[in-house]
Amino acid sequence: MTPAAATGSTIRPRLTLFALTWPIFIELALHVLTGTVDTFMVSHVSDAAVAALGVSNHMLGLLMTLFNVVGTGAAVVIGQLLGARDERGVHHAATVALLANAVVGLVVSAVLALQAPTFLGWMGLPPALLPDGVTFLTLVGGGLAAVAVSLTLSAILRAHGYTRDGMWVTLGVNVLNIVGNLVLVFGHFGLPALGVLGVAISTLVSRIVGMLVLFHLLHRRLGLRPRIAELRGHWRGHMANVLHIGAPSAGENLSWFAMFTLVTTFTAQLGATALAAQTYVMQAVGLMVIFSQSIGAGTEILIARQVGAGRREAAYRQLLHSLRLGVLVATALAAAMAVGGRAFVGAFSADPAVIALAASVLVWSLVLEPGRVFNLVVINALRAAGDARFPLWVGLLSTWGIAAPLAWLFGLHFGWGLVGIWWALSIDEWVRGLAMLARWRSRAWVGKALVPPPLAAQPA
Repeated sequence: MTPAAATGSTIRPRLTLFALTWPIFIELALHVLTGTVDTFMVSHVSDAAVAALGVSNHMLGLLMTLFNVVGTGAAVVIGQLLGARDERGVHHAATVALLANAVVGLVVSAVLALQAPTFLGWMGLPPALLPDGVTFLTLVGGGLAAVAVSLTLSAILRAHGYTRDGMWVTLGVNVLNIVGNLVLVFGHFGLPALGVLGVAISTLVSRIVGMLVLFHLLHRRLGLRPRIAELRGHWRGHMANVLHIGAPSAGENLSWFAMFTLVTTFTAQLGATALAAQTYVMQAVGLMVIFSQSIGAGTEILIARQVGAGRREAAYRQLLHSLRLGVLVATALAAAMAVGGRAFVGAFSADPAVIALAASVLVWSLVLEPGRVFNLVVINALRAAGDARFPLWVGLLSTWGIAAPLAWLFGLHFGWGLVGIWWALSIDEWVRGLAMLARWRSRAWVGKALVPPPLAAQPA
């Protein structure tokens, strides 16, 4: 009897790209909304409070990458095990991933709760902002264990095709966070106005509630009850597979963020107008990228199962279908943003120079964004097939050998400004993207599956 059958859960999710992708898109959009809501609420307290919150969230964002090592790896490993019809292996891999992220999360939470002033000092937070920063980082950082576990629970459910669960839980967490902010930040129902402390409490409580709901769904949907005793003789192999996928993925993401941080220092040298324009452009890019990320995540779920089942040809065709769809959507969105760029940026800024510069960069995004799709979608497919190291090495070579030096050359040395920097980023995206597509077409990923296919597997 499968775990799902044992609990009476007979409803199976539809495993089509659209059915998997649209809930992921909404979930990702809601995650973006969470930070926006917190910032909006705190902006009514003071600009200093917003600055303290921003620095703290930057550090928390970096730590999320650490937790995603296990979450990303677990999703692929479990997907391949599901394709191979190894129910016992699925249970063991899920348990290993949950325990690993729980332990890491608890350690990180304890360190942040005890050493928040030290870390914020390293981040260069001015002394006047330290009280608010320490308050937020101590509470929210101290509760990161809940985030680490939630990421893993969501990855397990997503690998099984239950992408709507993550969407609904994230929606609930957002609603709870908004209500908590309204009550605690501004002091309603007879409670004192707590400002940043109110945001921290609301964020912490909503995340813990979200984690508990995900635990309930894990048992209800899959009948999984993690037990340490069952892992004897199994945990090393599963943990090695999880890290084989998750570690290169995290390394690739960290490398890109480090490169973009360096490029932002180039933008800063161009002046306040360029820096403001880049900020607004990245807001627009964030909205466009969510579509590509959701298509990539849905593709990863499908291909992991197909590879685990030994259906390599089906996996090969699935990527090409997803890529065509992703490029079409990204091009349409970039075209819309290129046409409406002035209106979009004008909603944030009244400075004509900022609006003009940002709008010109958004026109160039019509070239950049389709190239980004190749990376977001094809890299997810390679990862799902077990080929996780190739994207890391290509990413390191391209971001540091092409993006960073060309951004300096075009933006500063040749004096082409922010548009020149975007040219450099576009070249990097297309070089990496075409390299990923060539890797997929070469079928070098065949044979890199983490689990053996079932005996009944037939090529399709």
